[in-house]
Amino acid sequence: MIEEPPRTLARAQTSRGDLALRVRASPGGPVHELIVAGIFAMDDVDHSTEDVLAEAALSRCGTPARVLVGGLGLGHTALAVLHDRRVAELEIVELEEPLVAWAHAGLVPTLAAVAADPRVRLRIADIAAVLTEPGPAYDVVLLDVDNGPSFLVHQANAGLYAEAHLRAAIDRLAPGGVLAIWAAQREPELFARLQEIAGAQDSIAELVLPITREGRSFDYAIYLVERSGT
Repeated sequence: MIEEPPRTLARAQTSRGDLALRVRASPGGPVHELIVAGIFAMDDVDHSTEDVLAEAALSRCGTPARVLVGGLGLGHTALAVLHDRRVAELEIVELEEPLVAWAHAGLVPTLAAVAADPRVRLRIADIAAVLTEPGPAYDVVLLDVDNGPSFLVHQANAGLYAEAHLRAAIDRLAPGGVLAIWAAQREPELFARLQEIAGAQDSIAELVLPITREGRSFDYAIYLVERSGT
């Protein structure tokens, strides 16, 4: 089989650089890719860790009726949330307006499914700003932004992992709520920071997820804060 180069489905210029949505053929079917500022950001060959991000948080929350997701990506985290019928409202905050437009246009099946669900509100904004604004509490907050604090595509995202925004994310949780943060590698400093910030009755956990891609092994990680119910 002759491998064909990826085909560009859509492209847009943003204040953070070029954003491109591509598709390539594979033996298992079409593979969609997101390229940000010329850097490969993600594809949907293996979205298992994104699924675990949602499932691990939802399973730790007794009543995950209201969920906030920071970062739309290719829609897999959001879709995993929507598979839980206990979820009544899902707010997705995405900084890149073209990506939200492509979701509404149905350019990728997962994004189309997310945009079509009546429980979903797609909001174009900076998740860091949303976390610090006044508003109601969430039962679950999922941060699937960039690759984690030590492997950033956009350096401006570093502030999201600083103490002030992590504290704001925990403060936006309802009693018994859960915060989950995805990272493309283990982040011991982030884990330590969460331990310092969380309340004495809160529970902190690190899930290490071994992944093999193209013959290479990686340890992805998910960081969880379960807020006390009292």
